[in-house]
Amino acid sequence: MKIAIPCAEGQLCMHFGHCEQFALVEVDDTSKTIAGTTMLTPPPHEPGLLPRWLAEKETNLVIAGGMGMRAQQIFAANGIEVVTGASSATPETVVKAYLAGTLATGANACDH
Repeated sequence: MKIAIPCAEGQLCMHFGHCEQFALVEVDDTSKTIAGTTMLTPPPHEPGLLPRWLAEKETNLVIAGGMGMRAQQIFAANGIEVVTGASSATPETVVKAYLAGTLATGANACDH
């Protein structure tokens, strides 16, 4: 499984479309552990581009602080699950909490 985390300054970025990088975290499905993390610089932000770009990277799940509805719809159309409302933390911390079932989520930090 590949989990994408939008990041700024090494932490989960609260606004999906304005992140500096994406952490693509590879998870071993059997042991539910992190097998590796790759940091990728996304292409310039354009509506609808990032969901398609992450689908090309074989992403299965995106965990974000906030994300607009259009991006969520494009992810859903590509079979990619989205979790919003996550708090800022390192990508590994976010993924470990998700895998343990302890990821605290609140309101979607994006209002469009």
